[in-house]
Amino acid sequence: MTSAAVCLACLAFPIGFVAGTSVGALIGAAYCSGVSPAELEAIAARVRFRDLARWTLSRYGFATNLRMISFLNKTLKVKTFEELHTPLAITATDFASGEGVVFTSGPLADPVRASCAYPGVFLPVTVNGRLLVDGMLAHSLPTKPVRDMGADRVIAVSLRSNWSNGDGPKHIFDVIGQCFSIAQNMNCAQARECADLVIEPDVTGFRYDDFERSADLVALGETATRAALPEIRKWLEPTEQKYTSAKGAGSLMSPALNPVTPE
Repeated sequence: MTSAAVCLACLAFPIGFVAGTSVGALIGAAYCSGVSPAELEAIAARVRFRDLARWTLSRYGFATNLRMISFLNKTLKVKTFEELHTPLAITATDFASGEGVVFTSGPLADPVRASCAYPGVFLPVTVNGRLLVDGMLAHSLPTKPVRDMGADRVIAVSLRSNWSNGDGPKHIFDVIGQCFSIAQNMNCAQARECADLVIEPDVTGFRYDDFERSADLVALGETATRAALPEIRKWLEPTEQKYTSAKGAGSLMSPALNPVTPE
């Protein structure tokens, strides 16, 4: 979502709504709170695992993302959904029922933490009395939540990455991550159908913990988004033509562009 949103914003495309799952929830919250594209890239370049989480010993996981609270307090320019500059939906999954949970109001920090609570690795997060884990289990590609918010056009950003290379897994995290990656890729067909356009940056060769390569990832996302611009511009042509006709008739009406929505 990051590169797509940043690229579209820099090119002055209107973004009406944003939805994010897992790390997309964190990035989406920052973007919608008013963090600029340049600031987002700077944050991505310096952030490391230790800024967001720490290892622990628990029956429920190997790490806790409590440190994310401090990170979010320093990074976000607002504290609640209601204060955001752009409407945002954050997804999580109810551990007990498997039901998808979509947050659009209230404090931001705990929903972001819950959406990033990768099961088996991070401890689940309790929000409003519900034990929640990563949103990717219920909304691996959160197109429906953003449709429900009122988006006319939806751009989804799908990352199909592998946690393990051809040499096999190196540790238990590779095993857990690869299993969920397979399930995610198999289960997101319906969500893809809910999108008008799916942008898929080629992240082959990148690992889940490649924090040091953030600049390369941003560049890949920007390249993939720019490749999709001709299709996106087609959506705007009818409105632009209508504006041109109205302007020729002496109208002072300004163009009203349909919002496009990065996931």
